[in-house]
Amino acid sequence: MTRVRVRAVYPGSFDPFTPGHANVVNRARGLFDEVVVLVSVNSTKHPRINEEERAAAVRAILPVEWTSVTVVAWSGLTSAYCRSHDVGVIVRGVRNTTDLQAECQLAAMNQSLGVPTVFLPALPELAAVSSTALRALGTVPPSTQP
Repeated sequence: MTRVRVRAVYPGSFDPFTPGHANVVNRARGLFDEVVVLVSVNSTKHPRINEEERAAAVRAILPVEWTSVTVVAWSGLTSAYCRSHDVGVIVRGVRNTTDLQAECQLAAMNQSLGVPTVFLPALPELAAVSSTALRALGTVPPSTQP
């Protein structure tokens, strides 16, 4: 029996990319054959730099030995990226129940568009760190190693 390769996408604005984000990517690469970190545009957020610059920053942070991980800038719907690039699943990290409620709504929409979502809960020691909090503090994490 031939095993089907599964590609996953991990979308986000990643402004900035946090240790929690790196941890989700690391865990996702253990579950899927390929993980695409999809640095996207979110109309409700106002990133400091554009998605191409954020994608370059994420690429610079991820370990080079993570050869099954790619980073792409994208300005459309995540489900459209998945359909046009043969991606079978969306990965989302959740830090708390508030995240989970919002993510469940997005997951239902993406499921209706044909792309399921897998949730990875944050590690307790990383759950309090968010990109929004880091921006508000004017802080960039010293390390994003998982």
